[in-house]
Amino acid sequence: MKLTETYESLPKIAKIIIQLLLGSVVGGVYRIVRFVETKNVVTLVVGILVLCTGVGNLVAWIVDLITEITKNRITVFAD
Repeated sequence: MKLTETYESLPKIAKIIIQLLLGSVVGGVYRIVRFVETKNVVTLVVGILVLCTGVGNLVAWIVDLITEITKNRITVFAD
C-alpha cells in the first residue's frame, strides 16, 4: 500500500482533526510524497511552496481542510 493511500484510508473525522491541528505541514508533506508516487512536478513544486511560504501555507491549509470535508481527500494540486 502506498503511503498516501494509508493516509487516505484513515476515517474522515481523524483526517479532519489532523488537518485542523497539523494541516499546514501535512499538506506539504502529502504533496511531496504524492510526487514520489506519481512523478508530477507541479505536485512537488506546490508541496515545497506550501512548506516554505507563510501565505501558501495558510491558503493550502484552508483548501485542504475544505477538500477533506467535501471529497474525503486532498485533491488540489495533489495528483
